[in-house]
Amino acid sequence: MIIVDHLRKTYGDKCVLDDVCFTVPKGSILGFLGPNGAGKTTTMRIITGYLAATSGTVVVDGEEVHANPMAVKAKIGYLPETPPLYPDMTVREYLGFVSKIKNVPAGERNQRLERVLKACQIEDKADAVIRTLSKGYRQRVGIAQAIVHDPPVIILDEPTVGLDPRQITQVRSLIKSFAGEKTVILSTHILSEVTVTCDSVAIIHRGKIVATGTSEELLSQVQSQLYRLEVDSNPATVLPRLTEIPGVQKLESQPVSASSPRFLIEVAVAGEEVAKDIVSFLVHQGIGIYEMRRVKASLEDIFLQLTTEEHNSS
Repeated sequence: MIIVDHLRKTYGDKCVLDDVCFTVPKGSILGFLGPNGAGKTTTMRIITGYLAATSGTVVVDGEEVHANPMAVKAKIGYLPETPPLYPDMTVREYLGFVSKIKNVPAGERNQRLERVLKACQIEDKADAVIRTLSKGYRQRVGIAQAIVHDPPVIILDEPTVGLDPRQITQVRSLIKSFAGEKTVILSTHILSEVTVTCDSVAIIHRGKIVATGTSEELLSQVQSQLYRLEVDSNPATVLPRLTEIPGVQKLESQPVSASSPRFLIEVAVAGEEVAKDIVSFLVHQGIGIYEMRRVKASLEDIFLQLTTEEHNSS
């Protein structure tokens, strides 16, 4: 449904997108992740036809953006980071105006409007002037304008910004309801949102795609395994020697509490055999082990691993 192929965007000598490639199958939801300034918003603006690429192509539902931008825009519902609202209109007036300029047939406008008011849970604010609404309600009106013309493709830039936890849950449920029917790109800084909502993930850093795949596929690429151990005494005297064990990548320790003699050791290792070597070493040093457990990697671990300076300079 969406094919981004060798996309490049430069401003003078500055390259903000460098050979960006990814695809979003029909009916799936892609989580688009990256630090601030990584190129997420630029990519979405190019996909939606609001910004021209320096080179490369974007195809949306069979239409190439550069060759036929108006046809592409008709197929897309777009929520930019700042919702494009008219503050002096009521919600109903604004959505009616949007449905008109998006060529919703006159006989269907009222029905579409009532549908999106209900879907975005803003029925109680339908006749309120937009400038009087809270940030959370304005965000939901922004989502409503993106879907009022029932587009096959929806692109959302930080759709849950400004929402309270209950509203976030409601918006996530709305986005998940699109799965199978609409193709969605969801840009967000909330990694748990991607895990709960999205079928696949693309991570961008410094204008380059550094990983794509499902959450499970990305987790399988974790280069280290994290273990936590609880020991019966301060391991400070042996920690320097622990770091000399081949495969130990990171090592930290701290007291369990101010009143407890026990300590927690957190260690990142390359391979399960290294964990066995650590246990053996501690036992031989007379340090008792109360507990040892492997900590399952998270999408946050992957994100940090792929977007740190160390990863990108190696």
